[in-house]
Amino acid sequence: MNIIEVKDLVFEYKIYNDDGEVTGANRVLDGLDLSVPKGQFLAVLGHNGCGKSTLAKHFNGILAATSGTVTVNGIDASDEDHIFELRQTVGMVFQNPDNQLVATVVEEDVAFALENLGVPPEDIRKRVDVALQLVDMYDYREHSPHQLSGGQKQRIAIAGVLAMKPDCIVLDEPTAMLDPKGRAEVMDTVKLLNEQGVTIVFITHYMDEAVQADRVVVMDYGKIIMDGTPKEIFPQVETLREHSLDVPQATELMYELRKSGLDVPLDAVNEQECAEELLKLPHTQYIPEQEKAAETENDDVPYIAEIKKVTYKYSVGTPFEAVAVDNVSLSIKKGQFVGVIGHTGSGKSTLIQHLDGLLKPTSGEILIAGKNIWEKGYDIRSVRFMAGLVFQYSEYQLFEDTVYKDIAFGPKNMGLSEEEIDRRVREAAKAMGLRDELLERSPFDLSGGQKRRAALAGVIAMKPEILILDEPAAGLDPKGRDKVLDQISEYHKNSGTTILLVSHSMEDIVKYAEKILVMNRGRLFCYEDTDIVFSRTRELKQIGLGIPQISRLSHLLADGGMDIGKDIYTIERAKKRILEITKTNA
Repeated sequence: MNIIEVKDLVFEYKIYNDDGEVTGANRVLDGLDLSVPKGQFLAVLGHNGCGKSTLAKHFNGILAATSGTVTVNGIDASDEDHIFELRQTVGMVFQNPDNQLVATVVEEDVAFALENLGVPPEDIRKRVDVALQLVDMYDYREHSPHQLSGGQKQRIAIAGVLAMKPDCIVLDEPTAMLDPKGRAEVMDTVKLLNEQGVTIVFITHYMDEAVQADRVVVMDYGKIIMDGTPKEIFPQVETLREHSLDVPQATELMYELRKSGLDVPLDAVNEQECAEELLKLPHTQYIPEQEKAAETENDDVPYIAEIKKVTYKYSVGTPFEAVAVDNVSLSIKKGQFVGVIGHTGSGKSTLIQHLDGLLKPTSGEILIAGKNIWEKGYDIRSVRFMAGLVFQYSEYQLFEDTVYKDIAFGPKNMGLSEEEIDRRVREAAKAMGLRDELLERSPFDLSGGQKRRAALAGVIAMKPEILILDEPAAGLDPKGRDKVLDQISEYHKNSGTTILLVSHSMEDIVKYAEKILVMNRGRLFCYEDTDIVFSRTRELKQIGLGIPQISRLSHLLADGGMDIGKDIYTIERAKKRILEITKTNA
């Protein structure tokens, strides 16, 4: 029996002029059909703007069809008389938890919907406790949600839906803001609920999450263009790439090896299956290259930022006082591209906010270009021009009438001439891949990826010596993510600007960063070259960090007798090593 039935669904967003008159419509869903059986775990994939979130909002009546029908357990989802019943049946978890948090105490937030449903108080207490335990947030039940990290907030939002015990849960990119450990915990929770009979509709850009589903549908043009099991969908590498999507690293490796002449199957969708197939291949022993002498850093390059014995405490003098950064010291050389990683709540976002003076250390010193920015008489405002900080979901920083004005806002505040402002705006737009014709458009008319790059351009136009990026690709589809990060990498090469990239994606970090700063529980775990950090993958896992799927695969291969080295964290390196030890036996 199907819990959700969608037939010939059309949905159009109305377009209004300045007088509030409807001048047109943007069709987002175009005759879409979908049936979801009770108890199924369905993953929904598609690039930003393909209509997947719009579709999900029809399942619990947030949106009503322009034409066609959506029924949930026999309820017409557009029938306002049954909207209360519908929302008890289908729970919705959004990408941004701030849109769902309403109370000032965690347990009250989780209880909010239950109170509105009229659940007896004694049952509310039990349901809240169970839901918080499921998402590993029980110890935070008396905290304020707004004092938690982004990932912790998302777990609270999920708990609020879990407490309602819905028949179906729709999750719209619920792990986009979580660290690898948090993502794994959410996925474990989702799978547990599914095993208990809850229907799951899971929207994600993470392919390693989609492979855990029973079924995968791929959307584009407002329709479903692919529908099948993970083993049926992911071997279609080229088709998925044409629609701006990725495949799991394990599948991509097998695809690349097959292109290079190895007879391997393409339907290995996780590291275990990939390892099983590769271990069947005859191979020789891998002989590591002789280790090169460690290169000494160029002492002539000055430090652009120095953090000296910095400690930062939140809510000092209250019952919620907490140490977010604990006695951290490190120095960053001018022109370096540094990756910043750490589990949710590790202190990484707090630490980087010290570098542009947004936070003042409780103790310790912050030096930018050799000067203590909190020394008496120092113009703290000048730091904001030297160190540019781009927040997560940077499109929320857009506010002007046109893209041009938005990018020009920072340079104008620097008191530059009109000619210099114009030059900087156009240079920054070009650096971020924004065409000239986009500059006169409203930033709110841009795609998600374009908005992100416009916000980045606004910071770049100030020509900061340090560019600090807090999850700049969060929430973007794979093509949009690569576009943003490739533009940042190219900008770094061309400008020599020091870049700090904060990310939960180990795959992104290893692709771009030359040095990696790892935070753990407010302390500095290590700050080393990328090769050195990722030779300690097992330790990274122990402190709650994920490691690239390709690294996990190399461990499985080593355990099975095919050792390709401890320094595997990219597909290219794994492919090269595997070909080296199998080519003589291929």
